Amino acid sequence: MVPAIPRSEWMLDPALSFLNHGSFGATPRVLLEKQHMLQNEMEAEPVRFLEREIFTRLAEARRRLAAFVGARTEDLVFVPNATTAVNAVLRSFPLKSGDRVLVTDHAHNACRNTAGFVCAQSGGEVTVAKVPFPIRSSDEVVDALLSAVTTRTRLAVIEHVTSPTALVFPVERLVQELESRGVHTLVDGAHAPGMLPLQIDRLGASFYTGNCHKWMCAPKGAALLWVRQDMQESVRPLAISHGATSPRPGASRYEVEFSWTGTDDPSAYLSVPSAIDHFASALPGGWNALRARNRSLALAARDLLCAALEIEHPAPDDMIGALVSVPLPLTAGEFRPDVLQRTLFEAHRIEVPVIHWPKPPHRLLRVSAQAYNSLAEYEALAAVLREKVRNAL
Repeated sequence: MVPAIPRSEWMLDPALSFLNHGSFGATPRVLLEKQHMLQNEMEAEPVRFLEREIFTRLAEARRRLAAFVGARTEDLVFVPNATTAVNAVLRSFPLKSGDRVLVTDHAHNACRNTAGFVCAQSGGEVTVAKVPFPIRSSDEVVDALLSAVTTRTRLAVIEHVTSPTALVFPVERLVQELESRGVHTLVDGAHAPGMLPLQIDRLGASFYTGNCHKWMCAPKGAALLWVRQDMQESVRPLAISHGATSPRPGASRYEVEFSWTGTDDPSAYLSVPSAIDHFASALPGGWNALRARNRSLALAARDLLCAALEIEHPAPDDMIGALVSVPLPLTAGEFRPDVLQRTLFEAHRIEVPVIHWPKPPHRLLRVSAQAYNSLAEYEALAAVLREKVRNAL
């Protein structure tokens, strides 16, 4: 499978096999040029750009992003990244002593740290639901979370696509089951926009966040926070600024407050519509074709890696998006950075993460599939792994 979009359209090092799009994304040249044009416009007249025009510009960018992810514009605001959104929600949530926040052992470390921080302040507790991996069915995810719910569980932070294990969780079922039990849900969809088709409004969650810089390939510093209408009065940004007392006709305090948290560079937010348009026309079939192509490539990569490592598929096909993790043999060696990860980069020019999950000596190797990747890159990685298996890695 050849790249869907030529590698030259990105600024990635041509000597590097970049199989780690999932960590920070990569932005095409044309979108960086769009961002630079916006920055030049801002610097030509900062007052006009940041005071007279910014709310109108942000509202239009939010409208475009909301349509892309299946949400009402009024319920969606921009934040710099999903971590900021998770902090805003958790640090605004009214926890009392003894209340519990439910997370999974597949959660992003930043989310678990935030949950621990707010519980330490409020006297609450973090409950960790253990989801198996390798995994046979998404039913195991549902069973693990629901069995961890108690009468004191107030909020559950659930992943749409897990970071270490690269699993697509059954968020529709999870949200329905948890919300019906009186547990508010915050869906960490950091990897979801651009990887998965979204209809956030129909999900029924209390809160949803996702990054635009990962699978949408927008410039770094653009993410979304969606808050259900009945929860918006309780959610405040991390920085309180003019929006707390500056009414704008037709806009809620939630919208206004998140639209201005102090002087910053909004060009990444304003570039999001260009990212949506770019990939809508970059190949026949637009976003649907790109998502399908990347998923197909990820499944092919998984097959190659599992064959090289002589292991079974660690997850069913319906739990895979454009990101795949496979277990590696245990090691008693160096953990940070992992010896294998360093060798792959230094000796073979392959950028791919080795993740110690759930804790050392257990390890996972995670690969991403984006438009600039080709099947040959995973074949080369599999060949290296096959040789290393013979030598016990």
